Amino acid sequence: MKSFFASMAGRVFLILVAGIVASVALTLVLATGERQEMMARMRNVHTAERVSQLVLALEAAPTEARSGLAAASQRGGIQVKFEPAAAGDSAEPDPEFTLALRQQLGQERGIIALRTDDAGCRPPPRSSIGAMRNRPMLCRTVYLNLQDGTPIHFTLARPRDFPSPPFGLNTLPYLLLFLACISVLAYLVARMATQPLRQLEQAAIELGRDIGQEPLPERGPTEVANAARAFNAMQARIHQHIQERTRILAAITHDLQTPLTRLRLRLEKVPDDTLREKLIADLSATQDMVREGLDLARSMDSEEKPQRLDLDSLLDSVCADAADAGQNVTLAGKINASVMARPGALKRCLTNLLDNAVKYGGAAQVSASREGAQTVIRLRDHGPGIPEAYLETVFEPFYRLETSRSRETGGTGLGLPIARNIAEKHGGTLTLRNHPSGGLEAILELPLEKAVRPVRL
Repeated sequence: MKSFFASMAGRVFLILVAGIVASVALTLVLATGERQEMMARMRNVHTAERVSQLVLALEAAPTEARSGLAAASQRGGIQVKFEPAAAGDSAEPDPEFTLALRQQLGQERGIIALRTDDAGCRPPPRSSIGAMRNRPMLCRTVYLNLQDGTPIHFTLARPRDFPSPPFGLNTLPYLLLFLACISVLAYLVARMATQPLRQLEQAAIELGRDIGQEPLPERGPTEVANAARAFNAMQARIHQHIQERTRILAAITHDLQTPLTRLRLRLEKVPDDTLREKLIADLSATQDMVREGLDLARSMDSEEKPQRLDLDSLLDSVCADAADAGQNVTLAGKINASVMARPGALKRCLTNLLDNAVKYGGAAQVSASREGAQTVIRLRDHGPGIPEAYLETVFEPFYRLETSRSRETGGTGLGLPIARNIAEKHGGTLTLRNHPSGGLEAILELPLEKAVRPVRL
């Protein structure tokens, strides 16, 4: 989960969810406030209609019957007194209610509507039982004159409105459903937005293993198509540079073969046997260096097609060939799995490691095992090992701990670099370590189920 939120997809997901939730919350708050204002206006209009109807009824009734109407109105929460205006100390104007009354009764009645404290305000008798009796009351005092000039004083009481929250218990299931829906939507959008990045990343990984990958399809949104186009152009330039280097090395090697062959024929005529043998040995070392230099370049740009390969069969074949050549090589362990690999290149990698172990350790012990999604091939010798500071340095081309140019002791210094290049082209790793029991151990790790394949966008 932590890795997901650290990724681009996780961040896009969080931004989308947070933005949508914040927008919806703000919309609900504004809508709730607007709804409460609208309900307050509707209540003002409703209360103003009740007061206006009572005023019209009082005006239409005989003077002696007005007291009875006033007493009957108390059951609706309206107290009526026939007295002039005398606002209390705590009263404050109520302009919205005043405007509603004037729209109902006209401007000529001298209407004054005030809000008062609820100290002497009583709820309507019909609500004396129930939850409304214990709620704070909203009290209004209205002063106006009837058409005959009689002053009248209305006291209106009703429970106060509590602000309703935008999110309540009854909305919780809908809120959870809404969050689930937008989470799924945000996840899909985040996946869709970052999918080209993941595919471009995979294409770059595959390009490191095989420069001959098929070009990426240049389709999709403009940014994706442009990125694929730039990636293809980069791949084409790298491939061209590697091919040019390989062709140059091949041309040099080919051109050197003729003079080296003539030189060898002429060296055969040197009368001094000792000098002749030394010169021929130097010439052979030169030819081997040229040939292995070309092999190093080719290991970076192999045209061999990958295919499914049984590792146990390959190890048996390599070890058997080494034993036939007189090398002391033993093999232990089974992998019982196959990989997508280039048979010739992988065989060259194992052969170089075996030759290195036999040359410096006298013998090689090969073991193979399967560890999760990796196969681990260990090649151990019983030689002197390598100082810890040089375990990585020996993978540099032409670097040798033994500084002589003798093929019997030092070699060309290209066997290990070629082996590591081949391992990396197969998505694997090659490392060296000094075995605790003595000798040097080469560890080759290869992915079992990682096929070398073109990547599509």
